[in-house]
Amino acid sequence: MSKPITFVTGNAKKLEELVAILGPNFPRTIVSKKVDLPELQGDIDEIAIKKCKEAARQVNGPVLVEDTSLCFNALEGLPGPYIKWFLEKLKPEGLYRLLAGWEDKSAQAVCTFGYCEGADAEPQLFKGVTEGVIVEPRGPRDFGWDPVFQPKGYEKTYAELPKSEKNTISHRYRALELLQKHFEAEDS
Repeated sequence: MSKPITFVTGNAKKLEELVAILGPNFPRTIVSKKVDLPELQGDIDEIAIKKCKEAARQVNGPVLVEDTSLCFNALEGLPGPYIKWFLEKLKPEGLYRLLAGWEDKSAQAVCTFGYCEGADAEPQLFKGVTEGVIVEPRGPRDFGWDPVFQPKGYEKTYAELPKSEKNTISHRYRALELLQKHFEAEDS
């Protein structure tokens, strides 16, 4: 029997979404653990790979890490993987104001899951992208930058969408769909 996969996060909302999206038929058991990982710099893939290797080393077993980015096209992809710090300092209103001088309000929500079977294994990346626009904050403020991201083709922000609907279109959903296909192929 395979060892459980440790999802390295201290964010209960991320864990909740992961479990809801993967559903009861995911072929491996997922447990979560908060592990202090260094805040890395670099591009999206570099950060996910380094984070995954360090998590596997600390956990000494199979790990899953997630890195989320919000990339403003007018700002050449920034804040990108640094969105956590921008949100912490500026709040959702400040994220919206960052684009005040730009006509282009388009953005990409990017979720990258890194999976590593163990400390000596190479990480595998699963990336999901949802196109959208940055809008004035609307909806509940209980999950990061959801109030300012309106996915393409929708009139509501992530925060305003029912969780069940968001979980079928989000960047996290798209990344986890690739992860799920990977494990299904491995099982067959």
